[in-house]
Amino acid sequence: MSTAKERFVIFVLLILEGIYLSVRLGRNTHHINSLKFFFEKYLLIEFSIKKDRMEHTGALVRMVMLLVFVGWLFMWIMLPTKTYKYTWSLSLSKHLNSTYFREQGTNLVLFSFPIMFLASLGCLYLHFQAKNAPKRNFTRRRWLDFWKRPLIVMNPLGIVSTMAVVFSVLSVALLGWSLYNYLHVSFGHLMMHGVGEKVWQARFRSVSLRLGYIGNITWAFLFFPVTRGSSLLRLVGLTSESSIKYHIWLGHISMVLFALHSVGFIIYWGITDQMELMKEWSKTYLSNVAGEIAFVLAIIMWVTSIRRVRQKMFEIFFYVHQTYLLYVFFYIIHVGVAYFCLILPGIFLFLIDRYLRFLQSQTRIRLIAARLLPCNVIELNFSKLAGLEYTPTSILFVNVPSISTLQWHPFTVTSNANTEPEMLSIVIKCEGTWSHKLYKQLSGSPIDSLQVSVEGPYGPAAPHFLSYENLVLISGGSGITPFISIIRELTFQQLNDNRKIPTNVLLVCAFKHSTDLSMLKLLLPLTSNTSTTSNISQTNLKIQAYITRETEQQQPLENTDSSLRTIWFKPMPNDMPVSAPLGPDSWLWLCVIISSSFVLFLIFLGILIRYHIYPKELAGGPSAYNYTYKTLWDMFFVCASVFLATSFVFFWRKKENDKKETMKVQNLELGETGEIESCADLSVVETTSIHFGHRPDLKKILMENNKKSSDVGVVVCGPRKMRHEVAKICSSKQANNLHLESMSFNW
Repeated sequence: MSTAKERFVIFVLLILEGIYLSVRLGRNTHHINSLKFFFEKYLLIEFSIKKDRMEHTGALVRMVMLLVFVGWLFMWIMLPTKTYKYTWSLSLSKHLNSTYFREQGTNLVLFSFPIMFLASLGCLYLHFQAKNAPKRNFTRRRWLDFWKRPLIVMNPLGIVSTMAVVFSVLSVALLGWSLYNYLHVSFGHLMMHGVGEKVWQARFRSVSLRLGYIGNITWAFLFFPVTRGSSLLRLVGLTSESSIKYHIWLGHISMVLFALHSVGFIIYWGITDQMELMKEWSKTYLSNVAGEIAFVLAIIMWVTSIRRVRQKMFEIFFYVHQTYLLYVFFYIIHVGVAYFCLILPGIFLFLIDRYLRFLQSQTRIRLIAARLLPCNVIELNFSKLAGLEYTPTSILFVNVPSISTLQWHPFTVTSNANTEPEMLSIVIKCEGTWSHKLYKQLSGSPIDSLQVSVEGPYGPAAPHFLSYENLVLISGGSGITPFISIIRELTFQQLNDNRKIPTNVLLVCAFKHSTDLSMLKLLLPLTSNTSTTSNISQTNLKIQAYITRETEQQQPLENTDSSLRTIWFKPMPNDMPVSAPLGPDSWLWLCVIISSSFVLFLIFLGILIRYHIYPKELAGGPSAYNYTYKTLWDMFFVCASVFLATSFVFFWRKKENDKKETMKVQNLELGETGEIESCADLSVVETTSIHFGHRPDLKKILMENNKKSSDVGVVVCGPRKMRHEVAKICSSKQANNLHLESMSFNW
């Protein structure tokens, strides 16, 4: 019933029904509610029509996006084949390689446009989904539980789900298929590149060259996982934090391929006495020097990104990894404009995201207060706009210029967007040089203000972990911080009778020392009210705390606030609350940025080629224009279009938001907070049991919950050894009712 004619018929029938009720009931006020039922019934049917129409439209959009994505993958499958090289490419070149785009036309249409279209359409889909869908929809697709189940638990891969294994196998199959077909086509039409060159030498060169082609395929996907505000990741249910491992895997694979490609060419030049080619920067073809510079930069980045180096010397890894800009620059010069269009979408979307983050980070954020816990833990409380929404377990990136102007560190958001509409909180555990410097700065001489910049928050689309019947949260040390936001969300949802939340929630937390128990104080916010405090005892929350390095309790949990210190900061004139970079309707405006910037790029490129490059090539031949200059023009237009479109939308939206939103500074009294904290302490103590001298028996705890319920969500965050132990338990055949979600602070 979605057409106008059917709606009209329904309306007429309901009017007749209303007239009948009126005549039958007469003036009896006792039955007036029956007339109200008529209008409610009509409105309900209208709502169901709109809902059905919305669902059909959403299904149609999803189908279109799926078909476009499958078509894009199909072109990658066909690209290395003989059919594409000798049949399709010739026909496509005639129609797509026009005087406006030349050799880039085919790749722009087949490989760049589909992903840019998907990113734009995905933003529109997410925008209307957020507008029309019920707020805080906790439903999850049960059929995905099987695909998310751990299949491989081992170092260095970590916890790998069934879905990740399937996609990894398909990715490796694509690389193997491409290499086989490239070599098959190449060996069938082998070209000699020097006088007296032998067949095996020509084949060796061909293999080295095609390994570079395969590495280019990995680059087509390399930047998607690190684009934090990506609509593509959101469409498949991923966040940048949960998909960072795919970036690492792709990076390792690409480096192996590029290393073989580079070393192979050096060996080839050596055995054919052509070492002078290492110094060649050709004007008509690829630049060997640019490729060598990119390879050296890549090797340095690769070595410093190895897990052991990255964790032991994070600052070295961080600073060296920033050379990716130079790496990308020389890599694109080396591969040329045609191959640049193959990998363009990932780089284009990453640049938009990175520039938006840069613009957001230029704002100095209003810091309300900091709580220093006796276990070297800091809670920072920021002011935020009431309209900024985020889900539990979201991540906020923080920069403190007084410590380091370049370093940005991610921290879990512990506050709740519903119960704390004007405050956003994060928790920092002092475990590294940066965090220790921050703790020392705050705990030293009194300070009135602290300059802080942020990026984010970034998080999942919905708190789907609340859809389980029972919930088990397992943490080790600072791994408890994501669960603070989950428990606060549970506390809030307890007030909503129409929302289904887990019946029982068990928090298992392992600490080294009893002073770490003070982190349980953070389960309630700094400015919680009486209802929030009382609801924590109504969520069926049970806390089992394990102190592994102490055999007896040093002091009661309720007395651990003796050394807790709260620092209140004075508002500064330039301070602003945390807000979304594009304000409300962020997905809609991101769609505007993506589509307009890509169109600008095409316009700039088309004008340049048609009126500057094409006339010179027409007069002097295809190689008349410097090959490197073409690549430089492409990179310049990409950066210029992203800068212009993003800057215009960002500053226009910022101006509009400044008109609508006024910064509100809360005058919080320390005395009132102290009273609230004491109430919170009592509610936490009532639900906590403390064990000393041993670690939790995770297998026993999980198997007991596996027997109690048929739908148990298990969320673990902590050291790698703990996460792997929980994953192995949940992947066993006896744990059919356990559904694992693993979180990690390190990669």
